[in-house]
Amino acid sequence: MADRASYEDFVLARSDRLLRTAYLLTRDWGLAEDLLQESLAKAWFAWPGVQEPEAYVRRVLVTTYTSWWRRRWRREVPRDDIPDTPAPEGSGGLAEREALWQAIGRLPARQRAVVVLRFYEDLPVAEVARLMDCEPGTVKSQTAKALAKLRVDDSIVKELHP
Repeated sequence: MADRASYEDFVLARSDRLLRTAYLLTRDWGLAEDLLQESLAKAWFAWPGVQEPEAYVRRVLVTTYTSWWRRRWRREVPRDDIPDTPAPEGSGGLAEREALWQAIGRLPARQRAVVVLRFYEDLPVAEVARLMDCEPGTVKSQTAKALAKLRVDDSIVKELHP
């Protein structure tokens, strides 16, 4: 059981990793920060009863992200486009990585969550099922559907499933 004094230590120690997970779910740093902030706020209220803090906050991240997607949450849209600096010529690794994340970004929310948790976080099927509050068979079928969609994009699956 975690006490409130350990909450600050947990936030300081794990925020960077949780922010990366939030980013992989949202594909937007601003939204990722909002998602993490909201998830940590929810965790604060439940903190005294939390048994496994990181697993609990990760689950809150996924369920909050899913609820945003279900509500079709509309975020602020910037008015001015700021051009990105193009990658230097010959940086194939960077271009391939960007193509991979663009393809993952086009997946439906649940499939994206499964891909992030299974392949980026390297969690077993049972843990992903527990975090997403579903059956292991659902995780497996969502993974299969996600990989099938990614196969449409050239050689993306090779990055995930050699």
